[in-house]
Amino acid sequence: MIAGSLFVTGLTAAQSKVAKRAENQQDRIAQGVKSGQLTAGETAKLERKETDINKQVRAERNFNGGKLTPGERRQVNGEQNRMSKQIYKDKHNNAVQK
Repeated sequence: MIAGSLFVTGLTAAQSKVAKRAENQQDRIAQGVKSGQLTAGETAKLERKETDINKQVRAERNFNGGKLTPGERRQVNGEQNRMSKQIYKDKHNNAVQK
């Protein structure tokens, strides 16, 4: 029984890690908007990508009873990695919102 609860706790932590990372990236986008480092076009494109990832996660969780499979988590992590790099690139490309 203890092993089962540790396994469930591990899954819950992995699930929340995806959500926490999405929240962190959303905060980075908001900070870029506030500082003027992101233009309106860059922001719109990043928001669309973030929305697409969130829709994908929601659909996969609905299909799998509220959980992501390990393969789906890897896929989402890869997409979030690409998103993170794009946020950094857009914030540091010398284009500014005036």
